[in-house]
Amino acid sequence: MKMLSEYVDGEHISGQFLVSNVVKGINASGMQYLNIDLRDSSASMNAKKWEVSAKDEEIVVIGNVIHIEGEILKYKEALQIKVLSVREVAIDEVDPSKFLKQPPISKSELVNKFHYFVDSVKDPDCKKILEYFINKYKNQIYDYPAASSIHHEYSSGLLVHCTTMAEIAEKLCSIYPVNRDIVITSILLHDIGKITELEGPIVFKYSTKGKLIGHISIMASEIERAGIELGITSEIPLLLQHSILAHHGQLDYGSPVLPVTAEALLLSLVDNLDSKMVIALKALEETKEGEFSNKVYPLDGRTLYKHK
Repeated sequence: MKMLSEYVDGEHISGQFLVSNVVKGINASGMQYLNIDLRDSSASMNAKKWEVSAKDEEIVVIGNVIHIEGEILKYKEALQIKVLSVREVAIDEVDPSKFLKQPPISKSELVNKFHYFVDSVKDPDCKKILEYFINKYKNQIYDYPAASSIHHEYSSGLLVHCTTMAEIAEKLCSIYPVNRDIVITSILLHDIGKITELEGPIVFKYSTKGKLIGHISIMASEIERAGIELGITSEIPLLLQHSILAHHGQLDYGSPVLPVTAEALLLSLVDNLDSKMVIALKALEETKEGEFSNKVYPLDGRTLYKHK
């Protein structure tokens, strides 16, 4: 079966693909259509299903693997699929490995990096809290994505995001007089709440708890509980809670408080830097040299130039 990245303009497409997003629309004639994002481990591609039945709506759902027949067309210099038909795929017919994106470096290297930073933390209370969550979530820390889309949305994406941030922060901690142990601990823990916020065997969607509470509040509560269970009497759990609650940096971005410690501020800046750079580089990967990208909505809708 061909991978999505192997198709070219004008080809007939037939195969199993994962629905990573779907939006209902109305065309100029008042007829409903489906705007679908399909993917496998090699690529993503936008698709349109113009004549939509009730059965189509049941089948084309985020997280489902569907079999499509269609045509590859070029629209505004990008390939797009005109879907002619869709059918449901039984779960026992699905090979998950075809749809799971892999991290840019090996999982074993990522795990080694993660534990290098865990081992580098000397503060006993920070260390206790780190070990508490490593024991609680075990392999989920190593396997989870960092988001359902946008950035680090692949297997071990959480590990890539946290270790990259720790590498950046380690350099900054040698420049600024901040508590390195608090910074590194909060970085390694800041998105662990996404293990509860997101769920799914192939594509990750927001869980009910994720929608109602969110990963920031989930993790802040878990750190408070860990501090109590571990009998920690220092300020460390409170400072880590603050860093987690403030790590989106702005109230408009979902943080209930602004960063008011140097360590929380550094965490929020490094988190923003890593996520924005990954988003930018992802857009540029899909852009030809000497041309501008499509609008990058997480970057205020700007278009990025890929220089020669």
